[in-house]
Amino acid sequence: MRIIISILLVGAAIGAAVFGMLGLQGGLMRKPPFELFPDMDRQAKLRPQEPNHFFANGVSSQLPPEGTVARSQPIPTADGAVYRFEDSSVNTGCVVGTTNFVETNPLAVNAELIQRGRERYEIYCSPCHGRLGDGNGITKKIGVMPAVANLHDKRIVEMADGEIFNTITHGKGLMGAAGPLVPTEDRWAIIAYVRALQLSWLGDKTDLPADQAAALK
Repeated sequence: MRIIISILLVGAAIGAAVFGMLGLQGGLMRKPPFELFPDMDRQAKLRPQEPNHFFANGVSSQLPPEGTVARSQPIPTADGAVYRFEDSSVNTGCVVGTTNFVETNPLAVNAELIQRGRERYEIYCSPCHGRLGDGNGITKKIGVMPAVANLHDKRIVEMADGEIFNTITHGKGLMGAAGPLVPTEDRWAIIAYVRALQLSWLGDKTDLPADQAAALK
């Protein structure tokens, strides 16, 4: 009996101590809160541009050591190189300072970019949209995604390249976001290849050079 009473008393003492330190949830008190780990709130840190005597030049903000390798390389565009952290249409698909989508691909569209886009498209896009872009990928055939967009529909053909980039990046409807999986330049490469696919379906004989048009029956 004494053991039980002792256990109850110890438990009551512990409960009272915890209640005394933490108080009631949502309650107000004038005293400063009890800090179990004060170092999490009051830790030593360097603020930009503040004096700091640890370094020889006396400032907190230091230049990278000589020979530092950048974590990323800039993306070459028709107008120059762009880093992935910049507020640029290359990274957002929108005209800078607006929510309007850019009409055309900001990268230099050439055979190399289209070939890269084909490779990335067949990896990330063809399972749903099909290798031809007609929406008849394997996910539709096995019933996982019964409704998949046909990339040759007039709505998508007339869609701005920036809007397609936005959809690839953030997803739409049942389509998941590919932004975390596909690098920025590869998303634009996919768009270049999709435009080539659309032209192969919807193009006219007059779109071909004269020597190639003459070879058609």
